[in-house]
Amino acid sequence: MSAEIYGTKELWAELREQGKPIVLYGMGNGADKIISVLESKGMAHADVFASDDFVRGQYFHGKKVLRLSEVAEKYEDFNILVSFGSSLPEVMERIKSIAEKYNLYAPDVPVAGENLFDAEFFYNNEEKIMRARELFADERSREVYDELVRYKLDGKITHFEKTDRAGGVFSPVLSGGYEVYCDLGAYTGDTVAEALALYPEIKKIIAFEPSPKTFTKLEKNTAECPAELTLVNACAWNENGTATFTDGSGRNSTLAGAGAQGGKTLSGAKIKEVATAAPDTYMDFRGKPLLIKFDVEGAEREAIAGSKNAIVGNLTELCVALYHRSEDIFELPLLIHEILPSHALFIEKTPYIPAWEINLYACARKKGKILGF
Repeated sequence: MSAEIYGTKELWAELREQGKPIVLYGMGNGADKIISVLESKGMAHADVFASDDFVRGQYFHGKKVLRLSEVAEKYEDFNILVSFGSSLPEVMERIKSIAEKYNLYAPDVPVAGENLFDAEFFYNNEEKIMRARELFADERSREVYDELVRYKLDGKITHFEKTDRAGGVFSPVLSGGYEVYCDLGAYTGDTVAEALALYPEIKKIIAFEPSPKTFTKLEKNTAECPAELTLVNACAWNENGTATFTDGSGRNSTLAGAGAQGGKTLSGAKIKEVATAAPDTYMDFRGKPLLIKFDVEGAEREAIAGSKNAIVGNLTELCVALYHRSEDIFELPLLIHEILPSHALFIEKTPYIPAWEINLYACARKKGKILGF
């Protein structure tokens, strides 16, 4: 039997031991990644199904896409692996309702990078994982962290019952009172609007978005922004130049990495060159109450390096995405603590299947108290 790890058992070992047919729920890039992991673990998927409205006689990886009812007729017992992501309440409820009747998992496969958070990865990084856990300022954050590490190992969506906080990107633990907001990964402007609604005192906004198509929507959606606005059609990075990304238009774009060649990644995704810029180039000021949001699809480490002067030179608080790379959940808290050792760190997740909306909040301290409390 598979050994217990961090209070749970690894999904891939469980699937192999059970030997039940493995059925994918959903198609696309997520399913491609799960199929690749299964093959690397000596397993294969038996079938693929989609929600009834999406079944039109199509094939995926050589298998006809079925309805769940057809899968249930075909197999007496089987395991379902959710192979797509969604934050839509009706979609998440559908997934939960299926999980009440069948064995369902939502495997944690990395959005960016090649490292899978499996048993080997956990043991290779256990010291860092535990060191990062001790950095969090409250018991709630440590509980969320523990549940997310277990989820990454076992793929069970029941962990989200303990982790999820309703609401938007910005947490109540943030202090407010910001004069400047820097949105690194602004997409179409939804988080710009959220920041202004929560912190109307913001006077200046700097927003980065690398996708030309999405950038056009960002321009349109921020045309009546009440704050002084600087829009940058580039990816936040540690220097000004270019980098290679998958062509996913905004939130589906990720850093392609060294494996990209011939216009595609090794998984077959199209790639493109995008402009990069160091945020420090646009934040040449000192002593401002500053909020920076990092959600740059796997380039968070580089974006933090390119923002370091602004981070340490201002009254800065941070919101940092922790879900793109398997190592982000522990390496980015360790990095932020190194840069801002006196800040209080918190971790939260908002509703999403799989765990794609995990954020780290770095909040300033003043006279031993956390600002905003």
